[in-house]
Amino acid sequence: MKDSPRYSVPAVPAVLLAILSVQGGAAIAKGLFPVLGPAVTASLRIGLSALLLLVLVRPRLGQLQARQWRVVVPYGLALGAMNFLFYCALARIPLGLAVTLEFVGPLALALAGSRRWVDVVWVVLAAAGIALIAPWQGRGIDLLGMALALAAGGCWAIYIALGQRTAAVLPGSVAVAVGMLFAALPVLPFGLTSSSLPALTPHLLLLGALLAVFSSVLPFTLEMQALKSMSTRTFSILMSLEPVAAALSGWLLLGEKLPFIQWVAMLLIVIASAGATLTARQPQPALHSE
Repeated sequence: MKDSPRYSVPAVPAVLLAILSVQGGAAIAKGLFPVLGPAVTASLRIGLSALLLLVLVRPRLGQLQARQWRVVVPYGLALGAMNFLFYCALARIPLGLAVTLEFVGPLALALAGSRRWVDVVWVVLAAAGIALIAPWQGRGIDLLGMALALAAGGCWAIYIALGQRTAAVLPGSVAVAVGMLFAALPVLPFGLTSSSLPALTPHLLLLGALLAVFSSVLPFTLEMQALKSMSTRTFSILMSLEPVAAALSGWLLLGEKLPFIQWVAMLLIVIASAGATLTARQPQPALHSE
């Protein structure tokens, strides 16, 4: 799929639009939860995203080699598990909090194995952020929702690591389009067996299509375009703004309000993420997960 210069968006605005698109999609998803639940919503998002990306990218599946299948299949499975766990978390806790906790996964991956003193600062900031979020009195925050968000973050770290291997053997657009097919495998069984499935109507199906566009197709296209003219370091620093964008989206679109202490915690984790990226030797882009 070739990008048309006529409709090209400058790199930095493209990344910011991608972030806003993803968080708008998350708000749509959360609006569907009361009727469809997270399983059916995730199935709609991933299934329709896979179909749309196959149409747009048109990968030649018959020409893929065995070594390419060996990396793209686990990459897709990690992508599906990540999205499903995030939606399950989002059904229980505010959007900004869910994205902040999910960010711990790629941040831990970025800092893993580092022995530099500067990285200790980012670890301390991230740990302080998590400590401020944690409900030490056991009230006010859904513990299961927090655990699901952290699990989604762990899958995000795996997704990034597998993405590096996949990018070495497949073009980015083909990798995501094919990976999205396999992302549906761990999700669809939950969606198809959900008691909420009979509630699906043409109107809700249309909202599911919008969810797929805003959460996957549009941000994926904008990110791929931006990465052609932007360094991975700059891209990853901009992506560190995502928890803030999520909190603002939750506030403006869903009426979710975070306590002041959680805003402080979120900003500490954002600073840790941006700092780790800025000082990393070879930063890797953490593409959108949720």
